[in-house]
Amino acid sequence: MATEAGRPLRADAQRNRDKILAAAARVFAQEGLDAHFERIAKEAGVGSGTLYRNFPTRELLIEAAYRGELARLCDAAPGLLATMEPRDALRDWMGRFIDYATAKIGMAEALRAVVESGVNPYAHSREMMLEALTSLMDAAVTARTIRTDVSATDMYAALSGIALASGKPDQREQAERLLDLTLDGLSTRPH
Repeated sequence: MATEAGRPLRADAQRNRDKILAAAARVFAQEGLDAHFERIAKEAGVGSGTLYRNFPTRELLIEAAYRGELARLCDAAPGLLATMEPRDALRDWMGRFIDYATAKIGMAEALRAVVESGVNPYAHSREMMLEALTSLMDAAVTARTIRTDVSATDMYAALSGIALASGKPDQREQAERLLDLTLDGLSTRPH
């Protein structure tokens, strides 16, 4: 949870911050560095002052939006495992990975500007995703629904390849087919 001068944010302030980050990820993915703060504020349903209070620079907003998308992806794994069969949870997360990658591809120009400012928004990203993916794959292995000879690192590489080849929004149908094909190849039983 974000803090203001070392204190947790009020619930309404945290909701506003979360809405800003979600809107920023969408707008930067669509418009790159040309995205205007006013459009982000409007899409988030907050005033420009609220946006600038939370994120006084474009770089801070871009970095926070990217990290928010990453956290949303990685934090989804436990909830998926709690509500779905492990194989289904893994497949759902794979789709979310493509959503994350699509947003990241759209934000590439904006993220490059953050890197050029001396900040590495990607620090620990791979490790966080591998941890989430490992938990999902371990659960599916325990349930005997996927093979034991494929590592989370292998699966991450496959997902990254699908995202590179079919990560644009207009390629989503192809990405879904490739995700299904990948999971079918990983399965211990026909589906």
